[in-house]
Amino acid sequence: MKRITWYPQAWLGLAFNWGILLGYAAVTGTLPLSIMPLYMAGITWTLVYDTIYAHMDKSDDLFIGVRSTAIKFAEHNRPILAGLSTVCILSFLSAGFLNGLPFPYYMGVGLGAAQLIWQVSTVKFENSEDCMRKFISNKWFGAFIFSGILASNLLVLWRQQQDQHTDEIKNTEKKINK
Repeated sequence: MKRITWYPQAWLGLAFNWGILLGYAAVTGTLPLSIMPLYMAGITWTLVYDTIYAHMDKSDDLFIGVRSTAIKFAEHNRPILAGLSTVCILSFLSAGFLNGLPFPYYMGVGLGAAQLIWQVSTVKFENSEDCMRKFISNKWFGAFIFSGILASNLLVLWRQQQDQHTDEIKNTEKKINK
């Protein structure tokens, strides 16, 4: 794609995150619009981390005549990555809201937002080692989002178990009072 478009990172985002749509459809048998913000969040996150990664190859890419968002965004890299990070976080928040996730999810997204803010605001685009550190730090972004999802699902399961236990107690009391 680097020979065809300035946006190979966007194609990577579309391809890498296609699994969100396929996985959801495979598990539920449906593909509601409420899953689309999660897909958008994945695409924009990929654009952010892979543009940072692309800065490590920028001089080689220019030399051999291939394209990337790192080259296309030029001196606007930081504000564009900040905008993409904002869309990413807003998309994660929308996905949580549309799918009824409880508060632990939003804590994970908040931590992820802080990590992206740190990443985009401190990356030294001309320093390959710093770009690699920032790229690798995305494992923490993913861990924060995953932790929020996991904690939310555990809370939902716990609440369901509590509700079931409460119903069992009520049914037992009804039987006793008869």
